[in-house]
Formats: sequence, structure tokens, C-alpha cells
Amino acid sequence: MSDFFERKKQELGVELNKIQKKAVIKTEGPLLLLACPGSGKTTTMIMRIGYLIEEKAVQPKRIKAITFSKASATDMLERYARFFPGLSPVDFSTIHSLAFQITREYLSTDDYIIIEGADSNRLNKKRLLKDIYARENDEPITDDQLEELVSFISFVKNKMVPKKKWKTLDEPFPSAIDILTIYEEYKENHEPRLVDFDDMLTIAFEALNTNAKLLSKYQQRWDYVMTDESQDTSMVQHAIVEKLVESHRNLCVVADDDQSIYTWRAAEPSYLLKFRQVYPDAYIMKMERNYRSSGTIVSTANQFIKVNKLRHDKNMFTDRPEGGPIVIRRLASQEAQLKYLLKELGGLEEYGNAAILYRNNSSSTLLMDELDRLGIPFYMKDADNRFFSHWIVQDILNFMRFSLRPERVDLYSKIASKTNAYWSASQLKQLGRMQPTKQHAFEEITLAVTMKDYQLRIIAEQRKWMDALKAMPPLKVIQTIRRDMGYDQMLKSRAEKFGMKLDYLQQILSTLEQIAEPLPTMMDFAKRLKQLEEVTKQAKTEKTDDMLTLSTMHSSKGLEFDRVYLIDLVEGIVPTEEDADDPALLEEARRLFYVGMTRAKHHLELLSYDKESRFVEEVRRITLPKMKREGIVKPSAPKAPKAKVTVPDNPDAVRSVEELRVGANIRHRVFGNGRITDLDEEKVGIQFAKEHKEFLLEICLQYQLLELT
Repeated sequence: MSDFFERKKQELGVELNKIQKKAVIKTEGPLLLLACPGSGKTTTMIMRIGYLIEEKAVQPKRIKAITFSKASATDMLERYARFFPGLSPVDFSTIHSLAFQITREYLSTDDYIIIEGADSNRLNKKRLLKDIYARENDEPITDDQLEELVSFISFVKNKMVPKKKWKTLDEPFPSAIDILTIYEEYKENHEPRLVDFDDMLTIAFEALNTNAKLLSKYQQRWDYVMTDESQDTSMVQHAIVEKLVESHRNLCVVADDDQSIYTWRAAEPSYLLKFRQVYPDAYIMKMERNYRSSGTIVSTANQFIKVNKLRHDKNMFTDRPEGGPIVIRRLASQEAQLKYLLKELGGLEEYGNAAILYRNNSSSTLLMDELDRLGIPFYMKDADNRFFSHWIVQDILNFMRFSLRPERVDLYSKIASKTNAYWSASQLKQLGRMQPTKQHAFEEITLAVTMKDYQLRIIAEQRKWMDALKAMPPLKVIQTIRRDMGYDQMLKSRAEKFGMKLDYLQQILSTLEQIAEPLPTMMDFAKRLKQLEEVTKQAKTEKTDDMLTLSTMHSSKGLEFDRVYLIDLVEGIVPTEEDADDPALLEEARRLFYVGMTRAKHHLELLSYDKESRFVEEVRRITLPKMKREGIVKPSAPKAPKAKVTVPDNPDAVRSVEELRVGANIRHRVFGNGRITDLDEEKVGIQFAKEHKEFLLEICLQYQLLELT
């Protein structure tokens, strides 16, 4: 045994601590391995697999490793190949991939059609749900509602909720349960049967539970089973694993209940607390040493998460230096937070080891707008293009388009129900059938559609506003649409009717206003939105080592950075109002905050504005006494100024506007060689090989970003 660890130390430079070694050699029977952030769980799992093969002579094909995501499976497979290049491959896969294997053997290929993924065309899950919703509600489903509906259906399946109990569930919006019922009946009665990804899990469990021959085949395939990130595993997924190990019980479950942040996807963190009820002879171990973060971050995060009650008691610690204090800043506004972030980023020598994390993807749009404008390269871990196709964004654009093209009755028909003209369903159908002519749309409408006198007055008023919009800058246009044309009132009514979150909808409008603020015309605004949509697509697909990372806290799990900025730490966002009203949800929100904190290795900043998150206040209470004791903060003195990271001097850098001219060849520190296409007192436009970008001259000169070539 000791020879194995000594050999690996010599071959790989990998040295395990006492607990990690114990986890490696505890191969027989059920084991729950609770691994704190940065505790080296993946290395330990790979070493455990190698130990089984090299020391216990287990054939690689007799070992099964189940992961939460494809990325994790790929990462573990690559690391296994690096650690043990001479060994045959081990079966690494996601639980869904395993379920698909079982489903294929349980059902004949001709007996079902998969309606999700790249191969699903005509019979597509989302298209099917859209059609059902439209029939049930007599109007199209929004993108937000569709995502909520898909999540709800997945939740029901993964929780293994029987049909007779569906009516007792809290639905995300009225009619969701009815749509679920119709959707399931349609799939089951279709010839051949229709199967989505969640059905694969329930069918796989059904197969193992009812087909003794198939169960025996899979039980005999593997002698050792490991599951990673098991705090994110659902009830049906746990049930499948239990069936697989029923005969030999050689199961290693690696998890951290403190990092369970997917209960809205039906994850079952409580399963870890009941592990010994399922496996009475289970051995439970805790990997508590953090190799990632500074002493201050580790000790603070450890105290912070202990507020939660539904958890295994763990004491995360580290031997790393204390490092600097956690920076806590409450800014005057969201705009002030953005300016502070940009100033901080401007002082960095490189961006590749920095990340900005947030609760909601909506936080990234304004940030992305500014980063792109300043030429700061960034990668978005979970870029979401839905903002640009959101119905509110499309509404505002259609208002603008119609004001510029008033003969386009087809454009007005798209926004008519969003105005204050009280159109009836039959009137809206008439509008939808009308075609553009050379006349003003309102003149055509008054001739073709029978209207009440009050509607005629409102239409006349709308025409005045639409004509006035043409001369307004885009910010004023949006404000006019919201306040004077009844859009905000409509939004409130729709939110109440369909169970939407009004704060979220208003945040989209606020974001649009901030994007619009510096722009002179509606055409510039539409063009900028299109550019940002392209930037978002590019930010998801292109990643280099010198890029800043933007990510939701959910998607940041498993990542680590030297510097981490947690932003928008405001009550109503972290935690949400729903979180605050439910003890279980509040614990999950605290776990999410904990995940964000523990991504940082050396420097952690918590940024808020308006009503500061209660979690920030908790961290402040934890850190303040220690900072006072060590003289970092004195009760009566202001905080010491933060040391600024300096930009290395570049003797070849352009230092004044006078050195620049249109047509000159130039090199940008980040984007490489290009040619200046336009230049004014504030901005410089540069055409690079594949794209054109505009930069603020002040930033370029201050941070020595440009060189003449």
C-alpha cells in the first residue's frame, strides 16, 4: 500500500494527505466521502481507481465512475489517462448516458423516438410544449415561461412524483400542471412512444425495477461504482445507482452537501444526511483541508456556512497563508458598482486569473456592454442569448420600428396588446390579418376594425406619441413607451395574470435604458443590441488564457481564480424574496453564496448597492472582529486604501492623441494588429483581421494599450 503512494509521488509528484490516502484504500462496501471545496476530490477519486487496478488487480472495465456533467466525465477521463497512461480505460459517463444505455436495451429501437437533442427535428420537446400552451391559453408562451415549464417537468420526473399527486404541486404559472398532464399523455399514447431526457431516467429505473434479467446484467457488469458531485443527484438518479450496487454494495459517493445548489432541478442533498439509513454499514469520511484558498477566505467561508442546519458538520481548514482581508464594498448604485469594477479591471496586468460572478445572467449584459466597449477580453461560462430574443426586448424594438415605419400595420399588430388601447381578442386577430399599405397604419386600422369611441381617442393619442418618438434619443423613447404609452402598466398586469416576476421584467427594461443612454438614435440602439448579441455568442465559444471570466455562481462550481468579484449582492437577488420566505431555500441561497466565495484563491471582493444582502452582513460580522484584532481595521478610522495594481511600462506605447491618425497601422495589447478607421476626441475605431472595434481613447492611453507599427 505505502509502495503505491510512494511510487505515485515519484512518478506524478502527487502526494496525498492522510485522509485522502484512507479514502483511496477504503474500497469495500459503501463509503460517503464528504469533500470540502478545494480538497482535491478528483485527484483522490482518480488515485482510488488506480489503486483498485494496480494494487487490488481489479480489471478497469469492472469499475464504473458516474459524473454529474459531460465536462466532469471528460475531465476525469483525461486526468486518469495522465495519471495512469499504461492502464486500459475505465467507464466514465454521466448518469443520463448510463440511463440511455439501459433504455435502449429495455425498449426496442422502433418503440420510441427521442424528442430532445440535435437529432430531434419534427417532434421536438419545446415545440410540442409551445403548441400545447398556445392551445390551452390562446396566446404564445414566452421564453421565460417555456424555461420554467421545462424545469418544472424535469423536477416532477426527477422527484418521482406520481401522477395522482401532480395536482398538489406548486406550479410555476397557472395551467402548468394541465400542460404537463397533456404533454405526458401525448408522449405515452404516441406511436412510437416519445421520450425526453428525463424520461430516460424514469424508464431506466423502471427497467431495473421490473426486468430481473436486465438488472442482473448491469449488476454483474461492474464490481465498483463511484459517483461524483452526488449532492446534485436527484431521487431517481440515486434510485438507479442503488439498483446497480445492490448485489456487491461497493459504492463510493463523493459529495459536499454544503455545495448543493440545484434543488430547483430536483437535487436531493438530504439523501446525504440519510446515507446510513440506506446503507447502515456505510463509512463516512470528511476531506476538510482546502488547498485552494487563503486562510482568511477559508476560515470565513467555514464560519459562514455553519449557519445552515441541514448539513453534515465539517470544519474546513487550510495550511495556506492568511492572505489579505476580504474586501466588502457597498456602492451607491448599480451604475457605481459597474464603474468601480471597470476601474479595478483597468488596474490589472492580466485578466486570465480573474472572475466576476453573479446570481442571474441578466447581470452580465451591461457588464458585457462596457467590457466590449473598452476592449477588455472576456469569456462567459454560461452565456445566455435569451436576453436579446426576450419578448420585452422585441417589444421595444417593434415600437421603435413602427415609429419609423408607420405604414407597417404588421409591426403594430405585434405590440397592440402591449399598449393601453384595450384591444379585444377578435380585434387583435383582425390586426394580425392586415397587410401594410402606403397609408399610415392607424388610418387603415380605423377603416378595417370596428372600435369603441374611447379606443379611437386612445389611437389618436398613440399616433401623436409615435410621431414624437422619431425625434427622441433611444433612452427617451424607452421611457416614453413605459410611462406615457402604458407599457409599465401592461407589464404589471401580465405579471399578475401569468405569475411572472415583475422585478425581473423591470430589470430587463432598466438594462435596455442603460444600453440606450449614450446612443444618439434608435438605429444606433438596434445596431448595438445586434452587436452585443454577436459578442455574447462569441464570448461563449472563444476562450483563451488571458480572458476575464464572467459566470453565474451556479456555473462557477468547480472553477478557481486568483481574484473573484461577487456582484449584485443585494436583498431580492441574493437571496431572492422567495428564498427569504422559505428556510430550506434560504439555506440553498447561502450554499450558493458559499460556492461563490470559495472560488477565490487569494483575493475576494463582495460588492453591493441599495439594500445590501444579509449574507454580506454575515460575512462582515465574521471578519470585522478579526480585522480589528490584527489592526487591519480600527473602529474609528476609515479603511486603508487598497493598493493599486500598476500597469507595466511600455516604452513603445502611444501616449497622446496627436500620435494617431486615420489609416495608421496599430497594435492593440489584447486584440493584435489592425488599422485605424476613425478617430475623434473620445474614441478610436480599429479594423482588425476579423472584426471592427471602438475603444475609449482615455483608457487606451492610460493603460498603454496601443503601439504604432
